[in-house]
Amino acid sequence: MKRIFLTLTILSTLLLLAALVLGFEIGDPRSVSRATRRLLSYHLLESVAALIFAALVHAVLLIYFMGTSRWMDEARQAYKFDSRWCDENRRLKNRTIPVMAVCMLLLILNIPLGALSVDRPDWSVPGIGAVSPSRVHLVFAVLTVVINLAVNAMEYRAIRRNGQLIVEVVSEVRRIREARGLPV
Repeated sequence: MKRIFLTLTILSTLLLLAALVLGFEIGDPRSVSRATRRLLSYHLLESVAALIFAALVHAVLLIYFMGTSRWMDEARQAYKFDSRWCDENRRLKNRTIPVMAVCMLLLILNIPLGALSVDRPDWSVPGIGAVSPSRVHLVFAVLTVVINLAVNAMEYRAIRRNGQLIVEVVSEVRRIREARGLPV
């Protein structure tokens, strides 16, 4: 699972970075030139693809934890071993899922911010002055990519530790089956 997740994470990050680079290339998003409109279209399509793929990566993690948690609970009930592996699996899952949900929210919030950067004039912020919506979108997008990368690293560590837990549970099941004279 570690290699699959790492591969998906790298692809997801590359897609997000490609969307970011396309966004840099746009220049003035309110320009009506054909080149700007084309870049906006490419940026939008790339951004949506990157968002969907990033969501897929996070969904894979969620499904992985749901499945392994259920498997560990069933193994514990069937073989009556200590619940420490299930408890640690649950802690890993409960630590990772809220952070993943926040990351998903950040990814989704980039969509309306991008739309505002095209459709709205500069915002007037008291004490600061005029703020460009496209600058706000850019800063938010960069922040989102960085946070997504950090969350992916956290998820990878959780998957790695959970893999170790699975190996320990399989060893315990093997030990119990051998002690009971059951086939291994």
